Amino acid sequence: MKKLLKLKIGVFAVMFSALVSFGSMVKADFPEKPIDMTVLFGGTAKSIALLFSELMSKELGQPVVPVSRTGGGGATGYSYLVTTAPDGYNIVWNSNSVNTTHHTGRVKFDYTAFEPIARVSTEVPALAVNSSSGWKTLADLKSGIQSMDGKLKVGISGKGSFTHLTSAALFSAMGVSDKVSFIAYGKGKAPVELLAGRIDAAIQWPGQFVSYAQAGDLNVLAVTGDKRVSVLPNVATAQEQGVDVNITMWRGLAAPAGTPSEVISKLDKAAKAAISTDAFQNAAGKIGFSTAYLGASDFGKLIAKDDKFYGDLLKKLGLAK
Repeated sequence: MKKLLKLKIGVFAVMFSALVSFGSMVKADFPEKPIDMTVLFGGTAKSIALLFSELMSKELGQPVVPVSRTGGGGATGYSYLVTTAPDGYNIVWNSNSVNTTHHTGRVKFDYTAFEPIARVSTEVPALAVNSSSGWKTLADLKSGIQSMDGKLKVGISGKGSFTHLTSAALFSAMGVSDKVSFIAYGKGKAPVELLAGRIDAAIQWPGQFVSYAQAGDLNVLAVTGDKRVSVLPNVATAQEQGVDVNITMWRGLAAPAGTPSEVISKLDKAAKAAISTDAFQNAAGKIGFSTAYLGASDFGKLIAKDDKFYGDLLKKLGLAK
């Protein structure tokens, strides 16, 4: 009886060892097929994603296929990703929206539904107005707002979006929240809406404004980070102009929670290599973003820290649900 028991234990041990070895082998061979990369937004986010997916493909030896799943300030894409298997074959080109979608009630899950892979880049929002307004600084804008009979029409990419949050924070810090109305311009581009006169001001990524500012059609009044941006070196930060706002967008990669650490590590390594390529570094200067690699562990800590920051900010601005 004892010999039989020992035999059964031995067989079980061999089978278990084989299963573990097989599982490790599968992870070691990752990726063995194309990887689906959800892209949450259009514009600059999509432009960077398309280039980065191409560079990641070269590093991994398998296609990383960008798929647009836009809508709801990121909620559509995140809601899709949480339904996929945690095997590394479904990832998302994410952003601070992983925090804001939850706190604005667009999704029921929070950032812990995802495994961070790597932070890739950062972008600093910029505020622009039609040059015909004559406004060149935030002080000019504030004076103009206070003298208006109606409200300043501020264009945002959608209610609860990052541009909405940043705009609300900026005008709150300027003390003119009650004189501002937010207008979602949907799929339209902020510069086009400004030039058409449908909105009076808009916050968007600097790359959208550069050519129009150079042509003298738009005035870029401020950027919302704590440093100036390379594509608009003469535009002062809000802080330099006495307005206490410091908001920066990051972009990176994440996978569904439960994705094996070995897989995350491979994706992290590929992302780091892609960031260091000349192609990506050159794109940063042309498009107007900064490369800003953070590995999975440090990236996760940043997301957790941001979750509290944006949760508190949204509550303060009355945008939380």
